[in-house]
Amino acid sequence: MKTLLNLVWLIFSGLWIALGYLVAGVICCVLVITLPWGLACFRIAGYALWPFGRTTVERRGAGVPSAIGNVVWLVFAGIWLTIGHITAGVAFCLTIVGIPFGLAHFKMIPLSLTPLGRDIVSTDTASAYPHYRW
Repeated sequence: MKTLLNLVWLIFSGLWIALGYLVAGVICCVLVITLPWGLACFRIAGYALWPFGRTTVERRGAGVPSAIGNVVWLVFAGIWLTIGHITAGVAFCLTIVGIPFGLAHFKMIPLSLTPLGRDIVSTDTASAYPHYRW
């Protein structure tokens, strides 16, 4: 079932979101000082392509640099990405068939707000992480 949902997601939403994150990642990597956010964009792009069956967990030991980086990210990009995910999530949830895809957009909101200090893992192994939250 996860594979079917991922394939439909890829066609209707995932490819476009992933391309957006890839473009942002390339721009961030070119501007060397924003390299951590560029790498985070690449991780999010992979997650945006195939979100069902995966989730995010807090990375142990991320610390203060990640928190500061997340504040900068939130001001310049995170809020706009979050608005996009909320808009797409609500639009998908207007139909019964689109509800799983709307929920996938809502699941991506915490990652789009604070991408640094998080890992993307399989839902099967997520409970093994001590800071895992549903």
